[in-house]
Amino acid sequence: MNPQDLPPSDPADVPPEAPRGLMARFRNYFLTGLVVAGPIAITFYLTWWFVTWVDGLVRPFVPIAYRPETYLPFGLPGSGLVIAVVALTLLGFLTANLIGRTLVDLGERLLGRIPAVRAIYRGVKQVFETLFSGKGSSFRRVGLVEFPSPGMWSIVLISQSPSVEISSRLPSNDEHISVFLPCAPNPTTGFFFYVPKSKILEIDMSAEDAATLIMSCGVVQPGSDPQKKIAALAATAQAAQAARAANAANAATLQPAKVE
Repeated sequence: MNPQDLPPSDPADVPPEAPRGLMARFRNYFLTGLVVAGPIAITFYLTWWFVTWVDGLVRPFVPIAYRPETYLPFGLPGSGLVIAVVALTLLGFLTANLIGRTLVDLGERLLGRIPAVRAIYRGVKQVFETLFSGKGSSFRRVGLVEFPSPGMWSIVLISQSPSVEISSRLPSNDEHISVFLPCAPNPTTGFFFYVPKSKILEIDMSAEDAATLIMSCGVVQPGSDPQKKIAALAATAQAAQAARAANAANAATLQPAKVE
C-alpha cells in the first residue's frame, strides 16, 4: 500500500477542486456583471425607443427649414421630444384662458356630433382626466382578492365604484367596487371586474411597488432592504460552499483504501 493511496487524515488536507472553484467564481462574476449592466441597458434601450418614437411622430409636422438635420450633418435625437413638450405646454397655457376654452368646447361639440368618434373620444378623455388630473384615487390603492380560486390571492388595483345602472343589476346587495388585476410579467394587460368591497383586503403598498412586484413575478419584494438581500445571498453562498467541502471530506473519508 502506497502512502499516497491512503485517505487524508484531516478534512482540511483535502485538496481543493480548482476547476469547480474557477467555474463558480466565473459564474458569480458573470451574474454580478449581468445584475449591474442589465437594468442599465434595458433602461437606456427603453428611453432611446421612447425618444425615437416621439421623434418619428413629431418630425412630419415640423417644416424642413426648422429641422436640426437640415443644418447639421447628423440627426439630433430628442429634438422631437422637446418640441412635443413645448407644444403640449403651450396648448395647456392657451386652453387655460377664455379663448382657448371656447375653442376646445367648440371642438368637443363637433366631435360629439359624430356617432362613432363620440364614444371613443369621451371614453379616452375620461381615462386621461382620471389618470393625470391628480385628484382621483383610481389605481392609487392596492388590494388583495381571492382569485382565481378560494385560497389563492392576487394583487389588484382598486378603481371606482360602479355606476347606478351597473350596481342595480349586481345580484348581491353588498357594496361593490371595480378593480383591475394586472397580469405578470406585463402589467398593462389583465382582468377588470367588480367585486364586493368586503372581499377586498386593502394593503399599504403603492401602485409602483405593486407593478414592480408583478413584473418581477415576485422576485423583487417591495420594502425589503438591499443590504439584507446581499447579506442573505452571502450567507447562502457560504453555506453552500461549506456543504460542498463537507461532502467532499465525507466522500474522501469513506473511500476504501487500495491494497496492492
